Amino acid sequence: MSGTPPRSDETESGGDCGETLHAVVLAGGPGRRIPPYETLFPKALVPLGEKHAVIEVVLRQLQAQGFSHVTLAIGHLGSLVRAYCDDGSKWNLKIDYWWEDEPLGTMGPIVAHLDDVPENFLVINGDVLTDLDCRKFLLEHAQSDAPISVATSERTIALDFGLVELGGESDRSIVAFQEKPVRNITVSTGIYAVARETLRRYEPGTPLGFDELVLDLIERREFPRAVPFDGLWLDVGVTDEYQRANADWGELGPRLLP
Repeated sequence: MSGTPPRSDETESGGDCGETLHAVVLAGGPGRRIPPYETLFPKALVPLGEKHAVIEVVLRQLQAQGFSHVTLAIGHLGSLVRAYCDDGSKWNLKIDYWWEDEPLGTMGPIVAHLDDVPENFLVINGDVLTDLDCRKFLLEHAQSDAPISVATSERTIALDFGLVELGGESDRSIVAFQEKPVRNITVSTGIYAVARETLRRYEPGTPLGFDELVLDLIERREFPRAVPFDGLWLDVGVTDEYQRANADWGELGPRLLP
């Protein structure tokens, strides 16, 4: 999928997404993996380039791509997120909030508010930096029959250890060995397009993680749809990627900010 934003003259409708494009941004997590901000800021407010909070970048991109309604799911230090984002008018957005007294996982907050979202909607982690065209991603999902679409990225993982393969649970014989192997893997980017009815069977108010949802759908043979994406994607909730984003902000800022 291309990361190119839609042209300003595009007029295609929201299809089965409702009259407006609606995004749910998960902004409830603490920045425990981003020193020194782990006790001072929620992840969504960690600074980029000494000018912007991560959540601001996400919201400005969504607005530029045609989203007009954003719901922020907040918890840890959520009052700070709310004070920063307010009602969204400074970004020409309508922003409302779902407050989690107890963590409900990725999908739990949505299950508790299904009547507040349209038939198809976007879900994105509040600590993701990407040039994915979320509008196109959502509209293509709405035209599919998938219960949920997942934007995926290819990553290369180099292990720092020698990998040992044993003969079996009780067999201590080493039957294969690889020195510091490299693995190519497909990962979830933390960006999803969801059909509302997919979540209808789950109990409101109980935790539901993305992993639990996907495994349950697979077991039911209602397979999620993968949408490969080869553009920019950084999870700034991870220390190394946050540091990279800050170090390269002079290049990334103009690419990410409308």
